[in-house]
Amino acid sequence: MSASRFQILVLCTGNSARSQIAEALFATRGAGRVIAASAGSHPAPRVNPYAVETLAAHGIEWYDRVPKRLDEVEGVAYDLVITVCDNAAEACPYFPGAAAQVHWGLPDPADETERGAALRAFEQTYQALDARITRLLALPIEAMGAEELTRAATRIHRE
Repeated sequence: MSASRFQILVLCTGNSARSQIAEALFATRGAGRVIAASAGSHPAPRVNPYAVETLAAHGIEWYDRVPKRLDEVEGVAYDLVITVCDNAAEACPYFPGAAAQVHWGLPDPADETERGAALRAFEQTYQALDARITRLLALPIEAMGAEELTRAATRIHRE
């Protein structure tokens, strides 16, 4: 693992919903302990407003964020890369060079177009990611090797 704070990168296709929520949660829950970033293989023009609204409802300010391309987050020795795209519905990006990589597939809440359904979908995504991230951060991730970290993060996704 890296000598300084633990570096986490969250990837999905558009970097407008799931990966933004995960980055916000890692930045908030892991403040002072982890450095979080996110990116997408085909970034959307803006962060989904429902993602921002959902985060705000939980006291997390995530305004003025811009989706990033993969090449914008290169050059960092990430300790963990997490993909959050839904394998069944979309191709997940691959990021070479990370110590550990894991897939936490989630349906894209941005697929919902009606406001009420969209807010419910974003809340479900938030809750799923919050539970996983809380469990991951309860582990001594800084002291774990890449294989152990991959196994633990995969187990968290499956449970």
